[in-house]
Amino acid sequence: MKIHATFALLATASTLMAADPAAPLDFNLYMQGKYVYERNCIVCHGLRGDGNGEMSPTLKPKPRSFREGMFKFRTTPNGMLPTDDDLRRTITRGLSGTAMGMFSHLSAEELDAVITYVKSFSRRWRKAENHALAVPLPSPPAWFKTPVDLKTHAPTGQKLFLLNCATCHGEKADGKGPAAMALKDIWGVPAAPSDLRKPHLRCGDTPADLFRILATGLNGTPMASFDQTLTDAQRWDIIAHLMSIRLPSGPVLGAAAPTSP
Repeated sequence: MKIHATFALLATASTLMAADPAAPLDFNLYMQGKYVYERNCIVCHGLRGDGNGEMSPTLKPKPRSFREGMFKFRTTPNGMLPTDDDLRRTITRGLSGTAMGMFSHLSAEELDAVITYVKSFSRRWRKAENHALAVPLPSPPAWFKTPVDLKTHAPTGQKLFLLNCATCHGEKADGKGPAAMALKDIWGVPAAPSDLRKPHLRCGDTPADLFRILATGLNGTPMASFDQTLTDAQRWDIIAHLMSIRLPSGPVLGAAAPTSP
């Protein structure tokens, strides 16, 4: 029985060799990734990577299923698989407003290992047509560092936001647009648009994070890429508007109370 089990395991490893066309599977890394996954991820994402872990019924939003190979947060074109760096960013930074915490304690080797293991859950990783290079993303313009210039660009950005984003995100960017209630993701789950005024967004808090989402969209959701419909300058103007209406962060636990002048 042990011999048959060993051959079955090796056959599985051979099947997974094509998981990433650019790099054949390192079986030892795969097994290390399984260990890392079972210690850190299985309780939410489940034994089979289907998002049905032990904690899943209590969590909102539901943990991501890796079975479809559909990842929201990427630097690759809309519909494509993420790069390894994209997955590292999500794992180490976490996703604000969800149960996905920051796994910054993992070593570089552990990150490589668990990424290898996560890829084994979906056949999409085995097909070259699902892979793409990261989209070139420019740095924020210099005027982002100057409050006066930022304020100058915000009104233009507000007009562009109303034309392109308000249907879902609402005129106030509060996530309450006229189409919001009807939106669903590919899993059939309601996909409520983000309240873009919040100080901490799931995609990240910086202007570069917001630009990345406008450029690549969010796979599996109604949030499309605006790469072909808005210029870089227009996207930066929209971001300037969003930065101008961002709500302040809440008090930090343990922070000293402000003193009177």
